Amino acid sequence: MLHTFETDIWLPRKRTDVFRFFADAFNLEEITPPFLSFRVLTPAPITMEAGTLIDYRLRLRGIPLRWRTRIEVWEPPRRFIDLQLRGPYRRWEHEHLFAEEGSGTRVRDRVRYEVPCGRLIDRLFVRREVTRIFAYRRERLEEIFNGPEGSVAPAQHPEPI
Repeated sequence: MLHTFETDIWLPRKRTDVFRFFADAFNLEEITPPFLSFRVLTPAPITMEAGTLIDYRLRLRGIPLRWRTRIEVWEPPRRFIDLQLRGPYRRWEHEHLFAEEGSGTRVRDRVRYEVPCGRLIDRLFVRREVTRIFAYRRERLEEIFNGPEGSVAPAQHPEPI
């Protein structure tokens, strides 16, 4: 069964600045909760475009996992879509949308996913985890983008572990 999760946040920065932050795959480490031990494995620099493959490592409920995504759609600075090729879900398609709104940018996330064992596993575990992950992401984005203008630091590009 296909599930949908949607959330949005308004950030007080220009769309081009916000998109630039999201276009750096290493910034995902900055907005992912520490309990996932999330790391980008693909060496820097990563050129983002349709077809780009990105490999990650994470721990989900203590279980080490590898995750590979492909950028399916790349339309700067409006949107992009990443699709899980390998990972814990049967399907994971994450659409990132960026719209100018007032003096800032509305960032919308729309995730369509399927889990093994269907609705029961989603209700008992997955939906809560996804909600928790995106709540953390919201907090971090507010911290990062609500600082003084120009304070959004680029990600450090460490060597994969």
